[in-house]
Amino acid sequence: MRMIFGLVLVVGMMLAGAAVLMAKNFIGQQQSAVIREEKLMADTGGLAMVFVVNKTKNYGDPLTKEDVQRIYWPKNALPEGAFEDGDLLFPADAKDPRYVLRQMEKFEPILAVKVTAPGEQAGLNGAIDKGMRAFAIKVDAADFLQPGDRVDIYWTGSSDASGSEITQRIEKAVKIIAVDRNAKATVAAGEIQSRTMTVAATPEQVGRLAQAQATGRLVMSLVGNDSTAANDPTEIKVTTKDINGDVAAAPEVAAAAPEACYITVRQGGVPTQVPIACTN
Repeated sequence: MRMIFGLVLVVGMMLAGAAVLMAKNFIGQQQSAVIREEKLMADTGGLAMVFVVNKTKNYGDPLTKEDVQRIYWPKNALPEGAFEDGDLLFPADAKDPRYVLRQMEKFEPILAVKVTAPGEQAGLNGAIDKGMRAFAIKVDAADFLQPGDRVDIYWTGSSDASGSEITQRIEKAVKIIAVDRNAKATVAAGEIQSRTMTVAATPEQVGRLAQAQATGRLVMSLVGNDSTAANDPTEIKVTTKDINGDVAAAPEVAAAAPEACYITVRQGGVPTQVPIACTN
């Protein structure tokens, strides 16, 4: 009996030690998890569930419930106007969908400024200031230009009857309000393409752009975030001579004297040469 009692005592002590060890490990794991969570909270400010698009959405596309999903997003990096409540994004009493105002890539948060109100069409009226006009022009432009960018517009065409071409800046810091889109799979980043872009312009600018479009080629150059760009007084005009320098004109060849033919006539014994038309 004493042997059995001793064996049970040893086994019990071993089990008790194992339980203490397991409890210590569990407590340590919990403490580590709490520390990680506290660090995550400090770094992110916590996580929020926001709505993002689950596919690329282009300007003018309708936004439906099938186009969105919810993901976790750091609260301290949450964009202003992000939708966290599905009832706000898709109101129950809305009969028509929202429409996309700015192109959104897959998993990009849906912001209030990127979509219309329910039932409101995606149009250009909201992008045009009072007194301005929307004017679509076909230009050579890079793929990276986006609505909201400001660009200088350059015209290349003949300057006079001689046919010599010049390039000059005709508009400064014009705002792009719409851009036609090509499939990105077929377009290299920054590739220059002939495309249609809509700009906001005054009636006078519309007249100049229409005339320039009818008489030459137009290109756009992106303007940086500079509030003084629209008031830049610099006149930019470039000719072929500015690029190649003066090219010396070839010396003119003196015109050959016309051939003359004569006959000799004797008058009073004095020979005299009289010009006549050449027959050969």
